[in-house]
This record gives sequence, structure tokens and C-alpha cells, in this order.
Amino acid sequence: MNGSKRNLYNIILLNLISFTPIKVFAGIDESINNFLEPVSKVVSSIVFYSLPLGSTNVELIVIWLILGGLFCTFYFKFVNFSAFRHSIALVSGKYTSSDSSGEVSHFKALSTALSGTVGLGNIGGVAVAISLGGPGATFWMILSGLLGMSLKFCECTLGVKYRNINPDGSVSGGAMYYLTKGLSEKGMPILGKFLAYMFAIFCVFASLGGGNMFQVNQSLDLIIYVSGGQGGFLDLNSWVYGVIFAFLLGVVIIGGIKRIAAVTSKLVPSMAIIYIISALVILIVNIDQIPIALKSIFVGAFSPEGVTGGFLGVLILGFRRAVFSNEAGIGSAPIAHSAVKTNEPATEGIVSLLEPFIDTVVICTITALVIITTGVFSSGSGIEGARMTSQAFGSVLPWFPYLLAIVAILFAFSTAISWSYYGVKAVTFIFGEKKSIELLYKLIFCSFAIVGASLDLTKVIDLSDSSLFLMAIPNLIGVYLLAGVVKKEFTQYKAKHIS
Repeated sequence: MNGSKRNLYNIILLNLISFTPIKVFAGIDESINNFLEPVSKVVSSIVFYSLPLGSTNVELIVIWLILGGLFCTFYFKFVNFSAFRHSIALVSGKYTSSDSSGEVSHFKALSTALSGTVGLGNIGGVAVAISLGGPGATFWMILSGLLGMSLKFCECTLGVKYRNINPDGSVSGGAMYYLTKGLSEKGMPILGKFLAYMFAIFCVFASLGGGNMFQVNQSLDLIIYVSGGQGGFLDLNSWVYGVIFAFLLGVVIIGGIKRIAAVTSKLVPSMAIIYIISALVILIVNIDQIPIALKSIFVGAFSPEGVTGGFLGVLILGFRRAVFSNEAGIGSAPIAHSAVKTNEPATEGIVSLLEPFIDTVVICTITALVIITTGVFSSGSGIEGARMTSQAFGSVLPWFPYLLAIVAILFAFSTAISWSYYGVKAVTFIFGEKKSIELLYKLIFCSFAIVGASLDLTKVIDLSDSSLFLMAIPNLIGVYLLAGVVKKEFTQYKAKHIS
């Protein structure tokens, strides 16, 4: 496609996104909710099929992910701890080679992947876990994050190992490619192709759900909450925020991975630092409550009170919310990490260890401690999701919720733009590397921001969780079958660079 045609497509795309007459969207919030309510229930019941075990129902998809994390942690001999220091050295550029293939640095690849995980799952998702499972859910979220480090290592190494370097220098990678190429090497080409297309289809839906709708929904909810706008214009016309969000998305995502990486490499670190510092201020003010909070986390993990399903119930809940936050085992992160400049696949696998650590072990834990130490989870106020976190911040200084709202909006935006890239790579894998296909998908993606703004929290969570967790089915099959390839790559790299 020549430059003039591409510019024409871009102009059309942005105008379609921004042109949303009020007459067309009158009453759209109610219509969208009514239409998707039965859909979210059916999809969620299928994806999260559970079997009774004692007094709780155990969701098979969550067990599938737990087993994947345990397998990778033991198979790679606790790589989540042994290679941690080296991962920091790689991100700092210590082992960077100027002649490496790829598009972005280790730092920018990590930033892009982190922008897809660090978002409203850390703010609203943690609150959901604690409100339903009590403080004990935090313990299982942390454990999930530690196991997730090993999973990310495996899948991101595979992502670089089997990526495609296109003629124009751009990179296409992810589970789709290591499922097809890797399993073909193993003599299973038909299985690999089937799993790859299954993953790509699920990835498209996940990009529209958890990567888009959930982010828009919860960031809007915070805006309404902190502004006291319940019953106001935005509350009754949520689609307006969706249109604005969609337009800004279109401006960024048209530029591809280099523009996305340029934005996220600046946005994510700064927002994460602001959020962490703000949370630490809350914890310092409530420092006398931290020991009590830590005790409640540990005790609640093994002997929860008032939680449906008891011990197993809170374990499943903690892992479910952690996976939604860090996406370990889902197969999304390898798409971003595959764009890295490196000739040694193991390097990016090692770098990816930092992703679940920062996302879950650090940020989710800090969020949980803020919620627990301030006591908002047990206040009986009836608030949920990101609003609970906002109330916790506001319990110390009244203006903190406003800062949190700004951070949440930027987190939501960075997550959405990263997931648009994941969706693009999934769509082009299915339909071919065509600019027209990319632009059509981007238009659809931006339109779903409007849908996400209009849905209520329950429906968004059900749809988001369902679409994300479906990706884990084909991805983890590939991880199990190709783990030996990763071990070989890591052994060779370790012998050269890690003492």
C-alpha cells in the first residue's frame, strides 16, 4: 500500500471512530447490556466449567493454569529465582548486541508487555478478589505471580525462537507461530496448525474483552466515582467516554509496534512509579496496620472465614484474578516480547520474568495491602472493583482518588493499545499480513471501547475472564510439548552468560 492510500485509510478510520451522533447512541447503554447479558452468562458457564470438590466448585481452567505454572517452575529448576538478577542486567542493556534482529529493545519489549498487564486488573481486579475472598486471596495471587514468572519465561523464549521476521523488518510472533512451527518440528503439523488458529481466534476476542472493554469500563467507573457523577451525564451516557477513548486509541494504534512501544516505554514506568509511591504513602500512614494485614493474608489463605468454598474457594479466586492481571500462561505476552532485538531467544524469556513479578508480586500486593490496612474491604459499604481501591486511597488524603483516577485512565489506555497490537497479530495470522485487514480490525477494536464503557462490571468481568482464559488451552499444550526446546536454549545461553 503506498503512502497516499495509507493516509487516506487512516483519515477514514479516525473519522469513523470519532463520528458518533447522539441520535444514533440514544439509549445504547441499556441496549448493549440487555443484548450481552445472556451472552456473558453462557460463555462464562462454559469457560469456567467446574467440578464439585468438597464444599467448593473447582474451575478446571484455573487448575490447568496452576499445573502449568508448577510444571515450568520445577522443570526449569526455579528459573524464576535463579535468573532474576540476570533479567535486570538484560533490561539495562548490558548484553545488547547492535546487529540483533528485531524491532525494539529489551526494555521497550518489556514495557509494551507490561502495559498489557499492568492496568485495571491491578486496581479493580485485586479489589474484586479481596471483596469476594477476603485478605487470604492476596497470598494466592502472590504465589500465582511467582509461578507465572516461570510460565512467562517458557512462552516468551518460544515466542522469539519461532517468530517471523518479515521482509520489511517487522516481526510477527506469539503462540500462533510457535504452535505451528514448533509442533511441525515435532512431527505434529496438523495439531500445531489447529491449536494456532484456535489461539488466534481466542486472542482476538480477548483483545476486545479483557484488553479493551474491561479497561474502559473500570477507568470510567473511577471517573464517575471520584467526580460524584452518579446519575450525571457520563453515568447515563457512558458511550460518550467510550467514543473519546476510542478516538485516542485510533490515533496511537495506527502507528504500529514502534509507536506503541515509544508510548508505553514512557507511560508505563512513570505511571507505575506514581502508583507505587502513592500506595506507599498510604501504607506509611497505616504502618501499624501492616503486621495485622500480613497476618490476615496468611491466615485467610488457609483458613478463610465467610468465603464460599473455604480454602479451595479462596485459592481458586486468588489464582483467577492473578492470571487475569499478569496473563501468565495465556500466551499474550510472547506477541510483544517477540519484537525484541536479539539473536538469542532465551534472553527475552529471562527478561519476561520481571513481568509477573512487577505486575503481581509488587503492584497487586501493594494494592491489596492498601485495601486491607485501610479497612475498606470490611466496611460493608457495598462498593466494588476499582471504587474500593479509590476509597482506600481517599481514606488518607481526600485528593488521592483523583490522582488514582488519572493513573487508572493512563493504565487503561496503555493496556488497550498493547492489546490492540496483540489483536492485530492474531487477525493477520488468520487472514494474512494485509494493511486493509489491520485497519478493519483497528476500527472494530476502537468501537468495542464504546461497548465496554456501556456495560456493567459483572458482565465485563465475565466476558473478559472468559476470553482471556480460553487462550490458555492451546497455549499451554504448546508449552508442555515444546518445553524441551526451551530447556536446550536456556542451557546453551546459561553456559555462555550466567555463572
